[in-house]
Amino acid sequence: MASNSTFGNTTPSGIARLGSTLHVKGEITGNEDLLIDGSVEGLVQLEDRKLTVGASAKVTADVIAREVVVYGNVKGNLRARDRIEIKKDGSVVGDLTTARISIEDGAYFKGSIEIDKTGDLADDKSHARKTANVTT
Repeated sequence: MASNSTFGNTTPSGIARLGSTLHVKGEITGNEDLLIDGSVEGLVQLEDRKLTVGASAKVTADVIAREVVVYGNVKGNLRARDRIEIKKDGSVVGDLTTARISIEDGAYFKGSIEIDKTGDLADDKSHARKTANVTT
């Protein structure tokens, strides 16, 4: 029997992929890394995994993941336990909640950022939360 990668639903590195011609309305949940190149409307919930929004992607959804990397367009709130990265051609309109943030020169961001350190075990006594409103 052939592996899933033979059928094109995973990349060679084991990341699930939603192709550029696919459109999903609803909820995506799972326990594997996901690369979106198509369009998604609704909710994307990958609690302990990485979501990559590809350059051709259009995501209108709230996102919950361990890590989010944006090369395309996102309209919605992003919550990432570990980090959020908005790459130089990426665009995010929505509120971000994460422990670490990276916004490259040339990226577009409109919304608020909440730095959530409550998951940081190294600083048990003071759970620092920083909030900023940013338009880049």
